[in-house]
Amino acid sequence: MSIFVNRYSRVIFQGFTGQHASFHAAEAIAHGTNVVGGVTPGKGGTTHLGLPVFDTVAEAVRETGANVSGIFVPPAFAADAVMEAIEAGIKVAVVITDGVPVQDMVRVQRYRVGRDCIVLGPNTPGIITPGECKVGIMPAKIYRPGRIGVVSRSGTLNYEAVEQMVSLGLGQSTAIGIGGDPVNGTDFVTVLQAFEQDEDTDAVVMIGEIGGPQEIAAARWAKDNMQKPLIAFVAGASAPPGRRMGHAGAIIEGEEDTAKAKMEAMEALGLYVARNPAHIGETLLKALKEHKLTA
Repeated sequence: MSIFVNRYSRVIFQGFTGQHASFHAAEAIAHGTNVVGGVTPGKGGTTHLGLPVFDTVAEAVRETGANVSGIFVPPAFAADAVMEAIEAGIKVAVVITDGVPVQDMVRVQRYRVGRDCIVLGPNTPGIITPGECKVGIMPAKIYRPGRIGVVSRSGTLNYEAVEQMVSLGLGQSTAIGIGGDPVNGTDFVTVLQAFEQDEDTDAVVMIGEIGGPQEIAAARWAKDNMQKPLIAFVAGASAPPGRRMGHAGAIIEGEEDTAKAKMEAMEALGLYVARNPAHIGETLLKALKEHKLTA
């Protein structure tokens, strides 16, 4: 019951011996994630958390068969870390790092053209398939295995939606943060395509923000291509135009970028739209009932 990561994923962490990677790698292991090692240049040949440390991602992949990487490196080195992972054959790169220069992510996007790698982030809480695999910083204890897919630009709203679901007896197939920066490695449409094809996902919750065209592009794609119900919320209803709000990508550049405009467009395209974050759970229940799904 998952997309992108599952119990068979072989996970490494780049920046493995650093404080943040160490903490979240240990949390991932405690959740049951198959962590097989990590990368810290200059510390190859040592062990950390009882696992091997490698100088390069290529070495880690060759020795462990790793196919997923959690990237916890400083912003200035994040783009190189992602490209190193892609070059080494990593299939899912989860870029936790915040503050990555936009131009660096443009370079990453150019580099990954034609290459088989899902890049989540930067500035993402990560990805979790509850009970099977966690690569990120989300609190694993709030998630439960189930049949609802979650994709969000916001980490905290991802957690809020999940807590509402769990209180209603609903679990998640996979929950994904695509990151809040202007240039993401992976967009909403790519994730929705994967959820639509997943036999163990019955419905999808998509949480967007002000700024950029991603949400409407995803809604248009869903109208023409999704059979599963899509429940949406857009954060930032009270954000003033022209002011950057929290996430680097959350800025209103025109009338169509406002939360109100996005939600109205989504409703017109047939999505189930929660106008208040507190109503995500009940809107999901309505969609499941109308589609005769029990999830």
